[in-house]
Amino acid sequence: MNKPVRVLVVEDNREIRELVVRYLDEHGMAAVGMADGRGLWAAMEKQPVDIVILDIMLPKEDGLTLCRKLREHSQIPVIMLTALGEHSDRVVGLEMGADDYVTKPFDPRELLARIKAVLRRCEGQGERPNPASGSRIVFAGWTLHKDRRELVDATGLVEPLSSGEFDLLLAFISHPQQVLSRERLLGMVHGRRADMFDRSIDTQIMRLRRKIEADAKDPKIIKTVWGDGYMLTSEVTIS
Repeated sequence: MNKPVRVLVVEDNREIRELVVRYLDEHGMAAVGMADGRGLWAAMEKQPVDIVILDIMLPKEDGLTLCRKLREHSQIPVIMLTALGEHSDRVVGLEMGADDYVTKPFDPRELLARIKAVLRRCEGQGERPNPASGSRIVFAGWTLHKDRRELVDATGLVEPLSSGEFDLLLAFISHPQQVLSRERLLGMVHGRRADMFDRSIDTQIMRLRRKIEADAKDPKIIKTVWGDGYMLTSEVTIS
């Protein structure tokens, strides 16, 4: 049985803190609440956590300072809680290394969705879209020369690829015939700082399909798996 996601909620408002902890617990997570930075460090020393929910407006050390200190020695995902309209706080929080933010007042369902999305996105962190050794990769009638970053069709014609399209194609080639979620693809191609609402993956897939599919409107090589993500359907040969 998989262990529940361990969530540390750092929020000085007791009512909000207890509501969030209770809601997350009711939805299969193991949440613990702390009121300030001292509680954050004490909780992390006691037991490792999978993600931190961190309010910006905290007594003594604010959330931005705590996020920066967390990033100095840890890559644990962080979601910031910000006040309505405090756009500058959200920007600074992301610059400090936060992975996402939720604006108060918020629906606990939104926070839960953000937690799941950040964790899915971080699955791709550190995954380099780099297939096994070999620079010549053949799939579905196409040949990708990895070292030269060239995609060649069956007649020998080179199809130009942008940097983003090349990285995305490598991600698929590294996991042939596997369903890859948008969040995982974002993490693999753009890293953990990729915004969960970033549509660049969908746009790049559309452009890639136009280049490698016989009919981009009815794709056979990169198929959409509705509700789950995308999949490279062909076998891959690497030499």
